[in-house]
Amino acid sequence: MGLWRRTVLPAVAAVVATITLAACGNGGGLRVEGPESPPPATPTPSVAFGSTSPHAQRTPVVAVDLYKVRARLLADRHLSSYSRTVLSNCTVISRCLSRGKTVDVLHSGTPQQIVLIHTLEKFVFGIFLIAVEPTGPRPIWNLDVEQPTVNASPQGDLVVESKIFAIDDPVCCPSGRRVEVYRWNGRQMIKVSSTDQ
Repeated sequence: MGLWRRTVLPAVAAVVATITLAACGNGGGLRVEGPESPPPATPTPSVAFGSTSPHAQRTPVVAVDLYKVRARLLADRHLSSYSRTVLSNCTVISRCLSRGKTVDVLHSGTPQQIVLIHTLEKFVFGIFLIAVEPTGPRPIWNLDVEQPTVNASPQGDLVVESKIFAIDDPVCCPSGRRVEVYRWNGRQMIKVSSTDQ
């Protein structure tokens, strides 16, 4: 009986202690914070372009790497100073950049990604049109605009709708809107119309 107490009881006690401690754990483990690692690629919704038939071709879905977009934008000497400040101080990419729609306004058959730049409070103040290429993302065009909605028209133009303030509007609440249409002319995006409503 003495040998049994010296060998079996400590083993049983160790098993019981292990089970008890495991039951108390919340599974959280060690939390380490630092610069955000790139999230897994998530597809973005595609938009129709070209023919208006029920069988209209759809732009393929892409998921451009926003970390690479940030690096390419910061390397662009034409980037606005405000955008540069926001991107330079942004280590958690989801706080300053997000994916918009996938379009093919270049009519190349290879999709482009709309990328939105915004403040921490998700106030969008600009858009970028990014070509998705084997060598990485390539900025094509950008527009400084507040709180835009961006879509491709059935003709393949880029339609940007944004909020604008009327004379008597309070600071919080613009009552008007501006709709601008941009078209690729083979070399650059050009504005083809602008309407205030």
